[in-house]
Amino acid sequence: MKASQAPASEPVNPRTPLAEAPAAPRSAVRRLLAVLGPHRAWMAGGAALAFLAAFAAIGLMAVSGWFIAAMALAGAGGVAINYYTPAAAIRACAIARSGGRYGERVVTHEATLRGLAGLRAWLFRRLIPLAPARLSALRSGELFARLRADIDALEHFYLAVLVPAAVALLSVVMALVLCLIELPDAVPPLLLGVVVAGVLLPMWTRRRARRDAAQSVSEAAMLRGLLLDALRGHDDLLAWGGVPAHAARIDALAERLGARRGRIERLQAVGGGLAGVLAQLTLLAVLAVGVAAVRGGALPPAQLAMLSLLTLALFEVVGPLPEALAQWHATLGAGARVFELADTPPPFVEPRVGAAVPAAPDIAFQGVRLRYAEDAQWALEGIDLTLAAGARLAVVGASGAGKSSLLGALLKLYPVQAGRVLFGGEPLEALRGDDLRRRIAVIAQHPMLFNLSLWDNVLLAAPEAGADRIERAVHLAQLDGFVASLPQGYATVLGEAGALVSGGEARRIAIARALLQDAPVLALDEPTEGLDARTVRDLYAALSAAARGRSVLLITHRLGGLAQLVDEVAVMDAGRIIERVPVDEYLARERAV
Repeated sequence: MKASQAPASEPVNPRTPLAEAPAAPRSAVRRLLAVLGPHRAWMAGGAALAFLAAFAAIGLMAVSGWFIAAMALAGAGGVAINYYTPAAAIRACAIARSGGRYGERVVTHEATLRGLAGLRAWLFRRLIPLAPARLSALRSGELFARLRADIDALEHFYLAVLVPAAVALLSVVMALVLCLIELPDAVPPLLLGVVVAGVLLPMWTRRRARRDAAQSVSEAAMLRGLLLDALRGHDDLLAWGGVPAHAARIDALAERLGARRGRIERLQAVGGGLAGVLAQLTLLAVLAVGVAAVRGGALPPAQLAMLSLLTLALFEVVGPLPEALAQWHATLGAGARVFELADTPPPFVEPRVGAAVPAAPDIAFQGVRLRYAEDAQWALEGIDLTLAAGARLAVVGASGAGKSSLLGALLKLYPVQAGRVLFGGEPLEALRGDDLRRRIAVIAQHPMLFNLSLWDNVLLAAPEAGADRIERAVHLAQLDGFVASLPQGYATVLGEAGALVSGGEARRIAIARALLQDAPVLALDEPTEGLDARTVRDLYAALSAAARGRSVLLITHRLGGLAQLVDEVAVMDAGRIIERVPVDEYLARERAV
């Protein structure tokens, strides 16, 4: 809906949990095949090589059995036999089996790695439009689990299910055709043994493992989240004595997860063992039919040895199916979680072509209402606020007054449920988010620094900028002394999340980014919060340089020395603008209090 329309009966909820129900198994399979489509040539090649290796292994067993038996019978009867052709066939099968297995390992793993990389990139592209509105319901550990662990689990879909199932099906068809030609009476017991071992037994293990496999996926994600919490909150846990309780939660969940995986592994072992028993029983049945045929003269004795070893070789191909399909539900569960995340509707539908924005845009909030959940209080409730091009305004209020929500609505990070926001006279719905945010330079309270060099961290704001622009931005941000103190200057890596720089230095780096971005609007979100008085004083000159020639929107709960950056003050309370006054009047009233 357009922002100017009345609130819908079911307002957009940026923190709605992801999809309510996971994708159905068949849907997940179809979608996995569709997403992996660009790599179908590698996948088909790997399956073909796997079948070649299986065909060669079965042929090697069958021809070897026939050849050994035929040679023994020929020697006992003093009959000449052509051993060149079967010996060549045995060598060919041995070479094909070895080469096929090597090639199958290389190609199937290449296909798997390519598919997983493509799937992860596909999911990441689907996540970009969701942040932060649709992803705020997920912890970072949960999000990381879906990006990495769940996608990694999908390697079983191709390696452990598709390829073994396809190879087993083709091998069974080939063996049954050969058996039908040589000994039709052996087809029923062979078919029965294959169906029980390759279909009924996997169905039984799959049914028994279904609950544990599905739960193990979600519990593994929960365990990763608890471990991440333990790492990030280690200092607080130590300070408050919460380490034993948190460790107990981790131990309990790990024990429960281990028990589930242990039951799955036991099912795999039982399935593999039963498959071996079925192979022996089927061999006995084929031998019984074959011996009767040999005695009746319907089957040469050497052919019986061939069919016997053919049966054992066939079960070598069918035997892994119970173990593979015991993981089937875990794979489907991981796939459902991935597609559940990917199917989350974006908070905004971006226009194909964004409207043009003037070089000096004004900003207007008109009756804006915003909340983060349908049953939550309004973060913004009927906001009417304007900021003319070149004007400087501070929005002041206590924590929870809605100041950050105001900035989130302006940056098109969270959708509004009523009213509209105009930027340069255009509603935000008519602007592409990237185009809008390039016109607004944000200096956040906790700017994000990446594990890159100082140069690359600043360059993020304008990747096309040259060295002169970067050095000028760094100079205006009062960072010359900081750069000179670094061991490698601009090439110094700042550490994960900027761990190697102080809070004040991080803010000045953010100011350098804002200066490099050269946007017409500067948004400051608590730029001096948490800093000592000396660092704040050092920041003032940099902030003044960043604000020069721009519209300024300052978000703060206490104006203090930042008053020199603005001309007016708007006071927020409970999601509303309760007054707007000149900065001198506001400061005089504050001093009087």
